[in-house]
Amino acid sequence: MNKTVYVAMSADLLHPGHLNIIAEARELGEVVVGLLTDEAIASYKRLPYLTYEQRKVVIENIVGVSRVIPQETLDYVPNLQALRPDYVVHGDDWKTGVQRETRARVLAALREWDGQLVEPEYTSGLSSTRLNQAVQEVGTTPQIRLRRLRRLLAVRPLVRLIEAHSGLSGLIAENLSVEQDGVPKTFDGVWGSSLTDSTARGKPDIECVDLTSRLHTLNDILEVTTKPIIYDGDTGGIPEHFVFMVRTLERLGVSAVIVEDKVGLKRNSLFGTDVEQSQDSIQGFSRKLSMGKQAQVTDDFMIIARIESLILKKGVEDALERARGYIDAGADGVMIHSKEPNPKEILDFCDRYGGLEGRVPLVAVPSSYSQVREKELKDAGVRIVIYANHLLRAAYPAMMRVAELILRHGRAREADDLCLSVKEIIRLIPA
Repeated sequence: MNKTVYVAMSADLLHPGHLNIIAEARELGEVVVGLLTDEAIASYKRLPYLTYEQRKVVIENIVGVSRVIPQETLDYVPNLQALRPDYVVHGDDWKTGVQRETRARVLAALREWDGQLVEPEYTSGLSSTRLNQAVQEVGTTPQIRLRRLRRLLAVRPLVRLIEAHSGLSGLIAENLSVEQDGVPKTFDGVWGSSLTDSTARGKPDIECVDLTSRLHTLNDILEVTTKPIIYDGDTGGIPEHFVFMVRTLERLGVSAVIVEDKVGLKRNSLFGTDVEQSQDSIQGFSRKLSMGKQAQVTDDFMIIARIESLILKKGVEDALERARGYIDAGADGVMIHSKEPNPKEILDFCDRYGGLEGRVPLVAVPSSYSQVREKELKDAGVRIVIYANHLLRAAYPAMMRVAELILRHGRAREADDLCLSVKEIIRLIPA
């Protein structure tokens, strides 16, 4: 009777180490590969470049693999208890570090039926992290980037974006990572904010920077990032102009545009009712959304409707009525906005929105109610959270402080501790 051998892998960036493991497993018996699903991989690191079905085709065609089954979590135990394999094969690199606990659970499960863990020596000189960095350096294509947001929404409970207003801030959004409980935490994408783009140019946030000018900033960000981009489309202009915006952004590989349901001279929403702001009718804005959806070429591009009812003190019921209308018009998502210093009305809307039929992903922008945590928003049903202006807001006070110190002291020495060294600046952007 053939022995059953279980091997779990993500197999996104295949290298000789993976093949060595499969070869070792093949010597022991019939190899069953537990292929981690996109959801399982995205729960602890970046979204895989290849979809589950694409990776499955690759693994099924490797000599020695008898069959491929999905492993839907990082935990091996559910698949092991279903298969009760004679062997589990894994490189010995998981004896220490964050995978040590997973290894212990595998050993405990195998003891139930006298299974055995086989741990070939880890293939040195190979690193999925370094391979991923190499792929990032090569870059991406508009088609790959375009569909990435929908893929993230399919596998992650919450997608996290931060604004970028230049190539340099785009690099922060692309590369910054912090480790929490042994798991890297990153931003999933980039927000192309009209407020920060206008402010960086010294212009007011009233749509006076046209699409052609904003595309220069967008192109700087596209050149140094691979992550999905959501573009702040302001009001979108008249419907015929919005159609042109949709086609342009989709062609560039932008994943989504957020367009707000206001008309007339655009004023920043955080002014609220302190300045005159007019909201479009549901019928008028729905027409704009419908024309945008008809104009797009792919099914991947998303048009997200931004509802300004709470900003204009029209209440949750008005916001919900608009959400229903905009979803019926084809909106791929709904953004709810508030200028209140606490998240109560946002959470009230989220609670009511959760009961709508046919609801689409919900977007929140915690600028004024910054005390709310991502978990609270996620538990309320929010799928995308956008940190919409924080990098520019952080940069301006730092620049002011350095300039003030130079003026005050008549030299730059006192500002040195607030600045990167010249060497660090030179090394920041590789040649």
